[in-house]
Amino acid sequence: MEDDAPVIYGLEFQARALTAQTAETDAIRFLVGTQSLKFDNQIHIIDFDDENNIINKSVLVHPAGEIWHISASPADKSVLTTCYNKTSESRVVTCAAVWRMPPEWESGSHESPDDSSNNPQTLELLCHLDNTAHGNMACVLWEPMGDGSRVISLADNHAVLWDLQESSTKAAVSSSATLEGKGQLKFTSGKWSPHHNCTQLATANDTAIRGWDLRSMSQIYCIENAHGQLVRDLDFNPNKQYYLASCGDDCKVKFWDVRNVNEPVKSLEEHSHWVWSVRYNHSHDQLLLTGSSDSRVILSNMVSISSEPFGHLVDDDDLSDGEDGHQEEKEPLQDSIIATYEEHEDSVYALEWSSADPWLFASLSYDGRLVINRVPRALKYRILL
Repeated sequence: MEDDAPVIYGLEFQARALTAQTAETDAIRFLVGTQSLKFDNQIHIIDFDDENNIINKSVLVHPAGEIWHISASPADKSVLTTCYNKTSESRVVTCAAVWRMPPEWESGSHESPDDSSNNPQTLELLCHLDNTAHGNMACVLWEPMGDGSRVISLADNHAVLWDLQESSTKAAVSSSATLEGKGQLKFTSGKWSPHHNCTQLATANDTAIRGWDLRSMSQIYCIENAHGQLVRDLDFNPNKQYYLASCGDDCKVKFWDVRNVNEPVKSLEEHSHWVWSVRYNHSHDQLLLTGSSDSRVILSNMVSISSEPFGHLVDDDDLSDGEDGHQEEKEPLQDSIIATYEEHEDSVYALEWSSADPWLFASLSYDGRLVINRVPRALKYRILL
C-alpha cells in the first residue's frame, strides 16, 4: 500500500465548509457542511482510518439552510458552530448557531451505512448567536485552546465577542467592535490569535488586514493594501507570535510580521486563480497549505521564515543579536514547493490539518469532493530527524 496516496470521498452535495474536530486528538476526524438548496443540509462526519486507508462517514441532519462556515469547539468534541443561510421576509440572511451532535451518532452508524443514511440523526440546537443587530455572519471563531465558552462572530462590519453559558445553551454578548471608515466595510474572514494570552484577533475586509485587542476591542494595527484584491483568509504562525499568512483574489499568499505593516516578509505566487484558504501546520510551522479556485492544493516549505530557519529552533533574539557571529556562517534552508495536489476538479474552498495527526490534511472542493493527503514521507523524516 502506498503510504502517500490520497484518499477521496464524494459527498454528493456541493460543499464549502470544513473543519477538523479540534477537541478530538485520537481519531482523525473532519466535519463537512453541505450547501444544498433542494434537500436538508447535512454535516458529514469523516473518520479516517489511517491503518486501512479508508474513510468511514456518518451523517447528521443540519435543520437549517446551506452551510457557509463550520467550526468545532476546542474543548467539547460534540459541540460546533455553523453559519448558514435562511430566508427571512423574502430576503436571504446568514445566521449562526451553536449545535451539539447527538450522543448516539457514534453508536454503530459505521456498521451499516445504508440504514444510517436513510434515517440520520439530527443536530441539537444549543443556541443562536442572535445577529439581528449585526448583519450577515461571515464566520464564528472559537477561542484557541479555550474551554469552549468564548466565541467571536464576524458579521458585516461587526466583531462580537460572546460568552457561552449554561452548557452553551445561552449566548451573551460580552463586547463588540465596529469597522469604520471608507470602502467595503464587511469582514470576509478572521483568526483568533493563539498568542498574547488569546487577547488578539486579526480580521480581513476588502484588501485590508486589521489587528484588534479583545480587551479594549480597539484596533492595534492595519495593513492597508495587504492584497491587490479581496483578502480571503488568514492564519497565524503557531510558533511565532507576530507572524501571519494571508491569501486573496490577487492569486498571492503573503507572510507578514505585524510589527512592520508596510511590506510583507515574503510573497508567494504559485496559484493561477483566487486563493481561498491558507493554513499553517500546527506543529511544524514551515509547512503551509493553500487552496485555490485553480482547483489545486499546494504544500509549501517556508522554512526561511519559520521558527526553525536553520533546521533547528531559533529564538527571535538569536537572529537579531548575531553578536557571537555563529549564526552568520550558517545559511537558512531554502523555501520550496513540496507538492502540488491535483485531485480536485473544482474550486478548493477549504483545507485543514488534522488535529490528531500532524502530517495529514483534508481539502474540500465545491463539487463535494473531500481529499485526504499526507505530507510526503521523505520530508516528514527530514523534519523529524
